[in-house]
Amino acid sequence: MRGPHNIIRLIRTGATLERTGAMNVVLDAFEAPRALRFLAHGLGKPFMWLGYKGDPDMPPATRALTALGPAYIKFGQVLSTRPDVVGDELAVQLRVLQDKLPPFSVALAEAEVAKELGRPVSELFSEFSEPIAAASIAQVHRAKVVETGQDVAVKVLRPGIEKAFRKDIDAFYLAARVIDLFAPGARRLRPMEVIAHFDGVVRGELDLRLESSAASEFAANTGDDEGFELPPIIWNLSARRVMTLGWADGVSLGDNAALDAAGHDRVALSERVLELFLQHALRDGYFHADMHQGNLKVAPNGNIVAYDFGIMGHIDEYTRRVYAEILFGFIRRDYKRVAEVHFEAGYVPADRDVDEFARALRAVGEPIFGMDATRISMGRLLSYLFEVTERFGMETRTELILLQRTMVVVEGVARSLNPQVNIWQVARPVVEDYIKQSIGPRAVLTDMAKTAKVIARFGPRLPGLVEAALIRQAGTQDQGDRRSRWPLVAAGLAGVTLGVAGTLAATLLG
Repeated sequence: MRGPHNIIRLIRTGATLERTGAMNVVLDAFEAPRALRFLAHGLGKPFMWLGYKGDPDMPPATRALTALGPAYIKFGQVLSTRPDVVGDELAVQLRVLQDKLPPFSVALAEAEVAKELGRPVSELFSEFSEPIAAASIAQVHRAKVVETGQDVAVKVLRPGIEKAFRKDIDAFYLAARVIDLFAPGARRLRPMEVIAHFDGVVRGELDLRLESSAASEFAANTGDDEGFELPPIIWNLSARRVMTLGWADGVSLGDNAALDAAGHDRVALSERVLELFLQHALRDGYFHADMHQGNLKVAPNGNIVAYDFGIMGHIDEYTRRVYAEILFGFIRRDYKRVAEVHFEAGYVPADRDVDEFARALRAVGEPIFGMDATRISMGRLLSYLFEVTERFGMETRTELILLQRTMVVVEGVARSLNPQVNIWQVARPVVEDYIKQSIGPRAVLTDMAKTAKVIARFGPRLPGLVEAALIRQAGTQDQGDRRSRWPLVAAGLAGVTLGVAGTLAATLLG
């Protein structure tokens, strides 16, 4: 049954793209080849009467996706984080895509909450408001907990949203296969990879336990960050389709007039939002990847409050260290060192010329550092860097594209608060502090301490493992040839030495 549905859905999608004027915008952004253009127009133009009109006041791409419904809206939002796929121009258009949809009734919401939490809403909450925000996947209600009297926000998934998304995602996969079939040379499109990435994002957002977990991990990482707070997760009132967290009072970070009226220092806020994002990305490797004004408030005490943890970014420790060295190299304008780091990390193929790469990096850095201080952008620097490295054979890394996109959004938030903010001046101390902690003697000691912990777990088994290996070796070679045992003995001694060194490092680090 899914086959006919998918085909009809694709025809309606093509018809809507044609009717809203978005078809050529999308095809141009993807650099679609002639065969794919012919197919797309063939599916769309004859059936334009089946397409949705959408809001004529919107740009064509956002108009079409909004008209097509929740899955398409969310798909556009995800694509806005992938300028490497859709190009910078369309990515910028999609960033303003809003997923505000008509709310479902409070009665349906209460039924969903009761079903998920196993008790009637009246037993759990003394107050349960009408929807205060409604998006493509879920809506939010303000409530008061019966047992504690605490004000909370209750996020509830739309009824049947999982089934609706599954149908549209199946249609997306069909479209990706058609693109592969008709345009095998269109490598830039990477259709199956893009749809698989979208599928993974949506699966995460359709299970609110995962968002609750993300919020909990984020809170554990940032608990000591001055001037920053997160609403706590109420675990006993959360489940797969319901998420309850403390209510966050405050002024939207996008309302300058209200911020001024409340007496908040917008210059200090602009710097703090940048510092916090960089600390989370570099120090923790786990950052809020949707830090626009709609997800940020300023509490009465002046703290920045973040919420909505559906999209989080993760960067492993090794990658953070590599990119810290790269950023530090740009700070010092040591482009040769920046190039060498790319080669050492294996990001750029070894057969490329390091000096030529360094010259290309200089062409990235010098224009940016030559700008007026208020126009310097780390997001632009990262974007140009990715363009150059791609030309030299570096594969796109999704987590770094997400970092760059979020950096652009955060810089936009900072400039909306204070147009004169010097992004690099604010960022430099954070980057330099991370480098001091992650690259150098102290970092080596920390790594040895972590290694010692791993070895310690195998400590009781180490003598037996070495003895068993020696016995096996002796059984296959002349027992008189003791030299054959030395590699194994050396390995065992090396393990012991490393364990002792790691223990010493752990002691020195306190």
